[in-house]
Amino acid sequence: MMRKTLRRYKTIQLNPAHILILGFLGLIFIGTCLFMIPGATKDRHHLSFIDALFEATSAVCVTGLAVVDTGTTFTLFGQIVLLALIQLGGWGFMTSGILMFLILGKKIGFKQRLLLKESMNALSLQGVILLVKRVIIITLIVEAIGALLLAIRWSQEMSVGKAVYYGIFHSISAFNNAGFGLEPDSLSKWVGDPTVNIVITSLFIIGGIGFFVVADIFEKRNIRKFSLHTKVVLIFTLVLNIVSTLVIFGLEYNNPATLGSLGTTDKWWAAYFQGVVPRTAGFNTIDISQMELSSLVYMMALMFIGASPGSTGGGIKVTTFALLLFALWAVVTNRDDVNVFKRRIPPPLVLRALSIAVSGMLFSFIIFFLLTITEKGADMSVIAFETVSAFGTVGMSAGLTPELSLWGKILITIMMFIGRVGPLTMAFALAIRSNQPKVRYAEEKILIG
Repeated sequence: MMRKTLRRYKTIQLNPAHILILGFLGLIFIGTCLFMIPGATKDRHHLSFIDALFEATSAVCVTGLAVVDTGTTFTLFGQIVLLALIQLGGWGFMTSGILMFLILGKKIGFKQRLLLKESMNALSLQGVILLVKRVIIITLIVEAIGALLLAIRWSQEMSVGKAVYYGIFHSISAFNNAGFGLEPDSLSKWVGDPTVNIVITSLFIIGGIGFFVVADIFEKRNIRKFSLHTKVVLIFTLVLNIVSTLVIFGLEYNNPATLGSLGTTDKWWAAYFQGVVPRTAGFNTIDISQMELSSLVYMMALMFIGASPGSTGGGIKVTTFALLLFALWAVVTNRDDVNVFKRRIPPPLVLRALSIAVSGMLFSFIIFFLLTITEKGADMSVIAFETVSAFGTVGMSAGLTPELSLWGKILITIMMFIGRVGPLTMAFALAIRSNQPKVRYAEEKILIG
């Protein structure tokens, strides 16, 4: 009898993937309830359940897609709730939970450390609590600096109080790669403003490269001593940002609805901003819906790649993309090992990278397919853009999100959630639990390629 009870307990025991998903769902539920309070909206009529759920999911999953305009719909209370969800969602619910443990002086056990490791995609349990402390300190410092610089700039065209609030709101939103703004056209008013461009992009780039990288840079301060992870993230981020700026500049140069009507300097600022923003945040300084189809397709690739592990961004992650390229190069050059900067990558890690990319494509295709059914009048390219934007938790919209049907809102909500928790984590949670087989079968090859 005792053995049967123990067996039943083991069968219902939640794994880390389940707990992480339940934690994010809990934050989303709280946010949904708060957004439905009449005092959260300016017209005193609470949002519908689906709209509140969509907004809460977008905030917790630091996406930025919105079915209502943030600045004109939410009261100060509603906007503060939005910021709180963005901050907690950016940290991740486990990091936020550990912060409460530290504040209350409670002991952090092995189980909490294990969950924290899973939520932050850390390689080991060693130093995870120290990393949490650094994450919190780095976040507060960077956000404070960003808010101050933006407040100084915006105080030149608005009241000091409003400038400070705008600075705080956009700094938190940018660092956490959320992409929420208080203006209907995002940051289009400041398309050629050097301060706004540099500060906002610096915030979401720092937030997007990941806390592991930021901590490694501050700790070692010597590129030769950086970990392999830090080197790969920094190099690929730099290359993608430079290439993307040039690509957007070239594709949109003669488009009168985007860069064509701007001066040369403003064209470069706009191209730079839209080149670096697709992998992480959902801000924009030009009208996304008016961009060339080729630009949208290229931006979809960037959104699918996403940010870095342990960051506030989504996507399959830039290290996964890099590892797949290195693995492809190893196959093309007929090598058994995947080598990166004189280091050999373990085969299970390559397989995991492949699994993340494939699961991401599968989830994206399923949601895209279902959206083509629910959004009958929408262009296929726009549906694809919105789907990938939700998966990458980027938040850029080609104009479809505000016009989504009821089922369309539900599907994009699911896509944002999958993008935040990670496609592989979602696959683990949905998979049927099975024990490691005790028998290894005979090997046989199949034809591929």
